[in-house]
Amino acid sequence: MELKCDISEISDGKLYELNDLVKLNSDDCKGCHACCQGMGNSVILDPLDIHRLLINLNITFQELLSDKIQLNVIDGIILPNIKMVGDFEKCAFLNNDGRCSIHAFRPGICRIFPLGRYYEENSFKYFLHINGCKNKERAKIKVKKWIDATDLKKNEQFIIDWHYYLKDIQNIVKQTQDDSLIKSINMSNLNNFYINPYDADIDFYLQFNERLVEAKRFTSK
Repeated sequence: MELKCDISEISDGKLYELNDLVKLNSDDCKGCHACCQGMGNSVILDPLDIHRLLINLNITFQELLSDKIQLNVIDGIILPNIKMVGDFEKCAFLNNDGRCSIHAFRPGICRIFPLGRYYEENSFKYFLHINGCKNKERAKIKVKKWIDATDLKKNEQFIIDWHYYLKDIQNIVKQTQDDSLIKSINMSNLNNFYINPYDADIDFYLQFNERLVEAKRFTSK
């Protein structure tokens, strides 16, 4: 989901890279889960997020859709997001102790928070949401350590490729009045990148790249 405001309004005015030190470390959140509730449909899940959830929870996409995630239209494209549940609209993965039950394989948006991504020139850097985290007593930590992800360079390239692919198909949808084309793009996108499972024994990024090539062939017709 793209920002609907000027980045200067919500950040400290700086852009960060993996080796930069930023005030992010909130001492294991100390029981706070303010950022895990009331988020609406903003925690959008990319194909890697879904893959990790399916593998670690040992369930199918359809089972995940039954109570933990939902589908919404984002700029014309149907995408999954984490469901907020109950009177307090808490993340469906938050346990009774107010802790994340999927922390080890949490989605990318959760992993980088309170950082966001600022895309430009076919790449991106990170920015700090100055009002994102309720804990104001945060210690400095390197961005790459905070994100705590394996294969960081592969991961960043995946994020770039996915972002700009989505931009391309969103532009196609915006420029057409053909409902059948819009439906076809959305169903193809969901099946290709989310519903059809990836092989757990083969590198995810390799499989994603193969699917991306096929998807671009479809949308370029």
